[in-house]
Amino acid sequence: MTEEYDEQFEIDPKRNRYPYCIVWTPIPIITWLLPIIGHMGIATSRGIIRDFAGPYFVAEDNMAFGNPTKYWQLDPNLVDDGRNGWDDGVENASKIYCKRMHYLCWDNCHSHVGTALNQMRYNGESNHNMVKTFFQFTFYSKYIR
Repeated sequence: MTEEYDEQFEIDPKRNRYPYCIVWTPIPIITWLLPIIGHMGIATSRGIIRDFAGPYFVAEDNMAFGNPTKYWQLDPNLVDDGRNGWDDGVENASKIYCKRMHYLCWDNCHSHVGTALNQMRYNGESNHNMVKTFFQFTFYSKYIR
């Protein structure tokens, strides 16, 4: 990530702010049995997390299964319109998913994040999906504490 952004865009776990991040938290019982499975969200430029929390519902600033335990901060310079493009992508994906049924195995929180990345054309791409997002996050993410 470049140094263009001022301190208000720094990650702040105490305030639960993760600007330009994909975040992840464990799902009780499921993650205990399969540790790589969990719940994913994406944060705005200000660090406010949006997550597809259930049928026809995208939560804001209150993840369905608790605060994030892992994050992956992305580079807003890889979005055509920078900060505005990032926030528009998160907002557009959330509007789409507020009208969708949640299916655990094929249209879920990972799909919502992939759609946000597609909406903003992150890194010039529009082929993000739940599988690609899962693997990239697994490879690049860091634990918060």
